[in-house]
Amino acid sequence: MAKKEKITYVDDGRTIADMSDVAGAGGLPKRNPYTPRPKFKEVWKTYWSAVRMMLVPMAVVVGALVIIYLIMLLAFWLM
Repeated sequence: MAKKEKITYVDDGRTIADMSDVAGAGGLPKRNPYTPRPKFKEVWKTYWSAVRMMLVPMAVVVGALVIIYLIMLLAFWLM
């Protein structure tokens, strides 16, 4: 039988009836002023790490499209 994972509960001080995050009819929820906002450097670092992972696959796809284009161009030019 698999070992059961122990569940850890975190008490954030709210109750089930806490409706402080709910705004009026159709409004946006209130922003918590104590939530740390990410700095530009952190956002840029995250963005660049995501883009860096996509560079090689993107280059492969663009290269394949260029090769297909050149083959088609050569095929129609020789006709």
